[in-house]
Amino acid sequence: MSQPDTDMAKQSPSSQQEPQIQTDGRQNQPEQVNQPAQTSQSESPHDGKGEHALHTNLKRGMESRHLQMISLGGVIGTGLFLSSGYTIQQAGPIGTILAYSIGALIVYLVMLTLGELSVAMPVTGSFHVYAEKFIGPGTGFVIAIQYWLTWTVALGSEFTAAGLLMQRWFPNSPTWAWSAACITLIFTLNALSVRFFAEAEFWFASIKVFAICAFIVIGSLAIFGVIPVAGYQHAPMFGNLIKDGVFPNGFMPVFATILTVNFAFSGTELIGVTAGETRDPQTAVPKAIHTTLWRLVLFFIGSITVMCALIPWRQAGVGESPFVLVFNSIGIPYAGDIMNFVVLTAVLSASNSGLYASTRMVWSMGNEGMIPRWFAKTNRRGVPMLALCAAMAGGLLALLSSVIAASTVYLVLVALSGLSAVVVWIAIAYCQIVFRRRWLESGHSASELKYRTPGYPYVSWAAFILCTASFVLVVFDAEQRFALVAELVFIVACYGIYFLQQWWRKRGKASDSEDDLSMPWANQH
Repeated sequence: MSQPDTDMAKQSPSSQQEPQIQTDGRQNQPEQVNQPAQTSQSESPHDGKGEHALHTNLKRGMESRHLQMISLGGVIGTGLFLSSGYTIQQAGPIGTILAYSIGALIVYLVMLTLGELSVAMPVTGSFHVYAEKFIGPGTGFVIAIQYWLTWTVALGSEFTAAGLLMQRWFPNSPTWAWSAACITLIFTLNALSVRFFAEAEFWFASIKVFAICAFIVIGSLAIFGVIPVAGYQHAPMFGNLIKDGVFPNGFMPVFATILTVNFAFSGTELIGVTAGETRDPQTAVPKAIHTTLWRLVLFFIGSITVMCALIPWRQAGVGESPFVLVFNSIGIPYAGDIMNFVVLTAVLSASNSGLYASTRMVWSMGNEGMIPRWFAKTNRRGVPMLALCAAMAGGLLALLSSVIAASTVYLVLVALSGLSAVVVWIAIAYCQIVFRRRWLESGHSASELKYRTPGYPYVSWAAFILCTASFVLVVFDAEQRFALVAELVFIVACYGIYFLQQWWRKRGKASDSEDDLSMPWANQH
């Protein structure tokens, strides 16, 4: 961890809330820290010294209901509503259900490890702070850039999608105008306050959840013959699931689908990002995590099962959302318009979450001294406006590359974004393993933790191994091999940038000692 100056140390959430445990190999006396999560980032003491220090306080404006919907809304996106039919075609009905089940298990194991870290150290931008503290400052820098890139690329994609979706209702209007409207709306929601962001995301996610629940209920009634379905004289039941065998295309497509599912489930880790701005993380974080698994099972696997039962798997999602196909077969009027609205809501939700996550990662890097500390400055509402503008600029650049350099730059960015989430999951699992070991070595007991990863160390190592396997085994999927190569090159480049940055700072520090000049962000790790 970097050591900030006096006033920054008072304001930094990482200096306030992290348990004092042995992290660098030096023997130290452990301090009893049983309630780190109750210290608010917006309640830091200030004694009037150092009036020129940056104000970097974030406000705890989120409630438990916000956190639960944000963790869910970050996962449910256009992939489920639009791309699920293609997934079914590749792996078959049973194969797709199996892949989503394994993916949900992996995500749940990662969330269990993240829960312990987030409750013990509820800091905004938690992933790279944990990686910096428990793995190394270079890895912390890499994780921060990886996660920022994941959401920045997603922002560009969602802005484009919003404009295209509006073309259904306004075919003669320019796409860029609707994209600009989406950009303005999402930027405003994030700029007002964290409360506005959380409330907007709550309602965006609620619409998606309601649509999926309605789909599952109506689809289930159709499966059992309560509602008539076009093409069936009797209740369809579940014959379509195994009509052409358990794995009609073999087992390898199932493996490739597992990789895709992992990418689709990225977003659940937003629980860790929001923990630093949640009013009662000790209660809210574990509650959100424990509801993650059954919600993933209900919404994803439930939806996939309904699709596969009502639509022959070879016809699923050929040029149209499987949700629309099901609604049309049941005879629901305006099915296409209904789903267009729901997908538009999903796009707005993903944009909202993406800008928030990207902003907090920029803020956190500034707060930790990885980039100029100006990016950690907040206004009177607790919003890091400079970090917000930087995150939006990154999204706009991704949007530009999706138009101008779609076959080159944007293709690389999408490939990197896909695997970056898995890299973050690997880091989360490993950080929890190291955290628990150092916590015990420092004289603490596991019972002192407000939330403990159940089944430690087996659950922790299972999360680490499964995520690592998901990353490494991409090499066996020819279509995604390029993504693996691009990701490995990018990781090496990030480490190179970090060490170059450290060399430059050391050089600057030597020069400062001679010229008595200093950069405010020249913090040494």
